Amino acid sequence: MKSLGSIRRDFAPWNDPNAKPYIQFDKVTKKFGDFTAVNNLSLTIFEREFFALLGASGCGKSTLLRMLAGFEEPSAGRILLDGQDLRGIPPYKRPVNMMFQSYALFPHMTVEKNIAFGLKQEGMPGADVEKRVAEMLKLVKLEQFAKRKPHQLSGGQRQRVALARSVAKRPKVLLLDEPLGALDKKLREETQFELMDLQQELGLTFVVVTHDQEEAMTMADRIAIMDKGEVMQVATPAEIYEAPASRFVAHFVGNVNMFEGKVAEHTTSTTRITGATGAQIVVDNGSNAAAGSDIVFAIRPEKIRVSSKKPADAVNALEGEIYDVAYLGDMTVYHIKLDDGQIVRASALNASRVTEDPLTWNDRAWVSFRPDAGVVLAR
Repeated sequence: MKSLGSIRRDFAPWNDPNAKPYIQFDKVTKKFGDFTAVNNLSLTIFEREFFALLGASGCGKSTLLRMLAGFEEPSAGRILLDGQDLRGIPPYKRPVNMMFQSYALFPHMTVEKNIAFGLKQEGMPGADVEKRVAEMLKLVKLEQFAKRKPHQLSGGQRQRVALARSVAKRPKVLLLDEPLGALDKKLREETQFELMDLQQELGLTFVVVTHDQEEAMTMADRIAIMDKGEVMQVATPAEIYEAPASRFVAHFVGNVNMFEGKVAEHTTSTTRITGATGAQIVVDNGSNAAAGSDIVFAIRPEKIRVSSKKPADAVNALEGEIYDVAYLGDMTVYHIKLDDGQIVRASALNASRVTEDPLTWNDRAWVSFRPDAGVVLAR
């Protein structure tokens, strides 16, 4: 199966029925007293995959990571790494390493000594330690900072030291718990691409926990959306965004417009949906919904066109009034109140310095979209 949207590399073992998962969560449950943090969860991750666990605070993503690292044991179920059941194996004997948001660098040690610490603890010969540290410094582009201490570095540099220390021991899996949370927005964006390049260069399996949607969408090969200890959907970033499996996922990732309605009829290629106020919408992908059933048509703001006149070729066109406009530089966001009362969010790319069809507050406007622009959700 070909993935939706663009992908950053030719890598999709999850589409190969013969591919063997590298990490398996098999019906895993974790309880803390009466609270269930992870609920009967099953999940597979493949070798060399950059996998993201994405969800709001308290959804169970960090608990899942801590169980894989060995800091917590499942209340039920199994966690397997390369076919080996990890139950009972202490963290220091697992072929994984964990990088925390705080970085946890030793303040009294230089950069090179921070990186060397774990290698010396394992008893690696001194010459080999020096060679490995030099490799790591080169990898994260910090050779000239080897003799500095953490307080003499920027946030981004400290992050790279922590990363170098984490991968120096050559773990099979690197676990990253909100690794970029302490960085400012611009540095965070730069570091996301550095992590992607580093992961491919090392050939390791990365599992990252984050609540930042953009971070997960940028870095991961696949994303698991979590809520209340359960996985709601696992897919590539493009599939999560363009083909959400439920209303929850559609709402959670990015901005979305939801049109509630019933399936009025099916034709050979389209489905007609009737809204509560009688508005008609024609879509291409609603054939799996039974006639008369309650559904939601979800469509992203950038798929909606806003114009002062009804487009002559529009299959779907609804009229309303603009009540909010936000100019964001690269795009303009419109909030349009339709005549039936629903609020629609639309975004238009500012591709030129002059707007051909200027629209502003209180203007009458039409919103239009293609039949294949959104997705029909039954749940």
